[in-house]
This record gives sequence, structure tokens and C-alpha cells, in this order.
Amino acid sequence: MTRLVHALETHPVHLGRGGAASVQPEFTGGMAWYADYVARTGGDGFEGRLVSLFHFTGNWDAWEMHPHGDELVVCTAGEITLIQEHDDGALHSETLRAGECLINPAGVWHTANVPAAASALFVTAGIGTQHRARG
Repeated sequence: MTRLVHALETHPVHLGRGGAASVQPEFTGGMAWYADYVARTGGDGFEGRLVSLFHFTGNWDAWEMHPHGDELVVCTAGEITLIQEHDDGALHSETLRAGECLINPAGVWHTANVPAAASALFVTAGIGTQHRARG
């Protein structure tokens, strides 16, 4: 029998239209993986969501923004401080501990500080995601 269990950290899951869920190929960590993901799942349009799990040992080196949907962030271990930059340039930060969550609204740039090792689960509307360097 084929094993049905997958590690979310290495094999993210796509949630699509009609309640569909599909395990994705192994995450390679590069932007090419995300481009391939969009090619595989683009038919779900703005309704598709990527569910992923990441472990961090330091601050993010970039900002990101998801223009077509909110992103749910759930801290699963450690502590992570999410920083949001709103349209007027105002920054807002919230520190999440294990079991706590925050929503990054669509169109809001965000990054994170991680003082020690931490893990977080993300449910992301990924189509059109943009990145910029953190200065």
C-alpha cells in the first residue's frame, strides 16, 4: 500500500476549488518551485491556497505581499514577530507564540523577526505574490 502521510515542511499542500487538497512536489526552496506551483494550480485562480510549514532561525531578509487574498500565519513553536507595513507607511508588529495566529491582509507588505528558532504554518493566497529586499 502507498504511504499517504507526507511531511508538510517538505511537501506543501494546495487547497483548491471544490474542497480539493493535493500534496505538492518536494519544496526546493527556490522561486522556480513557486513558479511551477502556480503553473500546476493556476486553474484555481484566486481561490487556491498554499499550506506550508517553515522553520526559522533568524529574521527574514525580505518583505512579501499577497495582492489577491489574506494569509493566515500560525506560530507552531517558538516565537515570531510579524511586521506589517500599511499603505500610509505605518508599521505594526505583533509577536506570536506557539498556538497563536495573525492574518496578513491582502495587499499588506509583511516581514518577520525571529529571535530564536521558531516554526510557523502558513495558509497563503499565493498568486501574484511580490517580494522586495529588506533594508
